Amino acid sequence: MAQLIRTEDGRDLAVESFGNPHGRPVFLLHGTPGSRLGPAPRGSVLYRLGIRLIAYDRPGYGASTRLPGRSVAHVAADVAAIADALGIGEFAVVGRSGGAPHALACAALLRGRAARTAALVGLAPRDAQGLDWFEGMTESNVREYINAAAGRGRLTAALERRSASIRADPMGSVVDMHRGLSASDRGIVSDTGIRAMLVRNFAEGLRSSADGWVDDVMSFSSAWGFRPEDIASPVLLWHGEDDVFAPAQHTRWLGERIPGAETVVERGAAHFGALRVLTRVLGWVTR
Repeated sequence: MAQLIRTEDGRDLAVESFGNPHGRPVFLLHGTPGSRLGPAPRGSVLYRLGIRLIAYDRPGYGASTRLPGRSVAHVAADVAAIADALGIGEFAVVGRSGGAPHALACAALLRGRAARTAALVGLAPRDAQGLDWFEGMTESNVREYINAAAGRGRLTAALERRSASIRADPMGSVVDMHRGLSASDRGIVSDTGIRAMLVRNFAEGLRSSADGWVDDVMSFSSAWGFRPEDIASPVLLWHGEDDVFAPAQHTRWLGERIPGAETVVERGAAHFGALRVLTRVLGWVTR
């Protein structure tokens, strides 16, 4: 069951912990759209790794209070508030897809607390110099960011329609998504367990509105609130070469700017390949 943790500004964050309650703490930041119930290794795997996995709904998703106008950098204060409430000092952070930029925000802004960070299949900043931001990106994602550039109202209308469709039939939405995936991603999402997790994830994240989804896309379309160059702790960047949701050149761009970052771009893998490597990545961040 989710635990509600109150922030200093009076918001509630829905938090759940998985795995070994006495293990090494790792924050797992969910994708866009998503929730604390997103794909993660089984509890037995987390116990074997000695990991306490902490997931929470970003503001506006699931049971977490919305924070209108939030930037990517806002995540640092929320993660710190959760860690304080749980009595955790130092921790690792893993972010997948829409959670990846937020993981990097923790690395940049929570020095001394975020010890190691992994960002999987993430985006580069919208104003990334020398990067063709939309090259190789699927039409539906391009449309989201074009709507965001046109204004919050237009983006909200579009994502509310999509969210209503997902709420009405979350399994049907995952099946529809499956049809448009690359061969490698289809193989991963065909797994019954992963498909069930995706259904729960989307249903919970969008259960009442598209607010979190809208605010994520708007935050990715604006200044992040930190510079990748300012990250001083160890960072692992992972991407599938065939990703069309967040093209791999975004990770390559980040890898060239984050000091000492370990960058892996895997051939034959795509967006959901991040789920296949997640256990290995958790081992890296808790090394």
